[in-house]
Amino acid sequence: MPAGGLAPAKAGGVEFEAKITPIVILSCIMAATGGLMFGYDVGVSGGVTSMPDFLEKFFPDVYGKTQDPNLNSNYCKYDNQNLQMFTSSLYLAGLVATFFASWTTRNLGRKPTMLIAGCFFLVGVVINAAAQDLAMLIIGRVLLGCGVGFANQAVPLFLSEIAPTRIRGGLNILFQLNVTLGILFANLVNYGTAKIKGGWGWRLSLGLAGFPALLLTAGALLVLETPNSLIERGRLDEGKTVLRKIRGTDKIEPEFLELVEASRVAKEVKHPFRNLLKRRNWPQLAITIALQIFQQFTGINAIMFYAPVLFDTVGFGSDASLYSAVIIGAVNVLSTCVSIYSVDKIGRRMLLLEAGVQMFFSQVVIAILLGIKVKDNSNDLHRGFAVLVVLMVCTFVSAFAWSWGPLGWLIPSETFPLETRSAGQSITVCVNLIFTFVMAQSFLSMLCTLKFGIFLFFSSWVFIMSIFVVFLLPETKNIPIEEMTERVWKKHWFWKRFMDNNEEVAATGTNGDHSPKKGHSNGLDPASQL
Repeated sequence: MPAGGLAPAKAGGVEFEAKITPIVILSCIMAATGGLMFGYDVGVSGGVTSMPDFLEKFFPDVYGKTQDPNLNSNYCKYDNQNLQMFTSSLYLAGLVATFFASWTTRNLGRKPTMLIAGCFFLVGVVINAAAQDLAMLIIGRVLLGCGVGFANQAVPLFLSEIAPTRIRGGLNILFQLNVTLGILFANLVNYGTAKIKGGWGWRLSLGLAGFPALLLTAGALLVLETPNSLIERGRLDEGKTVLRKIRGTDKIEPEFLELVEASRVAKEVKHPFRNLLKRRNWPQLAITIALQIFQQFTGINAIMFYAPVLFDTVGFGSDASLYSAVIIGAVNVLSTCVSIYSVDKIGRRMLLLEAGVQMFFSQVVIAILLGIKVKDNSNDLHRGFAVLVVLMVCTFVSAFAWSWGPLGWLIPSETFPLETRSAGQSITVCVNLIFTFVMAQSFLSMLCTLKFGIFLFFSSWVFIMSIFVVFLLPETKNIPIEEMTERVWKKHWFWKRFMDNNEEVAATGTNGDHSPKKGHSNGLDPASQL
């Protein structure tokens, strides 16, 4: 999925005493609202772009194509750069906003950054719902994208720092789960508003994004700043007080000292991006970049962005296409739950490889069905074939939701050592947003050019990425972060050649040890050294 970023996984070592307090429960709500907001923005765009009233007002050329019975290019009726810009502008704005969000997260704190995100969301929602022309519509999407950039930087980080160690991993994937819930919510809303007479249903679809935005803003006002952020900014007494509140115990001295030490070590790393380019970090960097590119080239965002448009293209009709999109959203949610349960049991590689087979098969079948039954100038897809297409799309979505969706974020967060973790997380988010933008901006044009072959295009990428997993992706299940170099990279048949012991191990200030001190269960701020 799009950049629903995950905070770094915990390091091995001491597990400090902590209870699941009300503030932790509230942080779960924060995860839900931040994820719901992002997911809703992803899901709502595809629904409204299949509504005739919306197209007639903002994209009359596309509307004319959809209403022209003599159009002999069924796959090309939605090919329009402005229509694609409506969807993709959110991700381009999110990419730019990420850099500003890293500064506010570090210097102002996690709580103010979430408030800024909520404000961007609210203003963007109002402008979109009241839009009178295309420029106003794009401005609203850009503001929503800024909210995405700030929220995706602050919310996962807030969760990683506020949660007790034993539930941190579950909370991280819970963020991804709530992205899928947001998509499902948007599909349900679109299905309902498409039936509204009078031409204003799309306004309600866009306006209801204000609900999760209000929850995010209100939640940010209610929660406490994280102890990590307070200690990082020199407010040690405040940090200790907050730590005592969120842990529900007075026995917080060991964890407090670890946070102080982690902050000190992080401040000594002066050039994390320069460190990232050192030879010993090439394996982690290569895998991070590859996973983000591969995640987008599975074709998942193309399907989730444009599911209603896609189904309408192959002959479902507007109402049936929205209904099919709701089914896909539900499958997405349920399948993400599979990942929460299985990721630490059967491992990352097994999930990715099984999903590769499933996604490849389903996309090839879809391409064959559409190639045989849907010609360029017809939409003759009989009911039985239409049901089979939906079934195959659901098969594809379910495989992605328990593999490349959450693991595309989780694996990079597990692999980087301390001194490059912040820079590595930034690279992860930026590469993902860049390729999300590319896919959103190009999919409808690719559909016009490749027609049913677009699924063969994506299936070929699934084959390539599965080969990559077989040979180049090591298993990171249950391996502490500080032991990755010794237990993973130095033992991998290919990546071990980059682990040069003669190279200077630490860039600055880490006394030759580029792994965190034992017991740093809270990790560091992924944005603290950007």
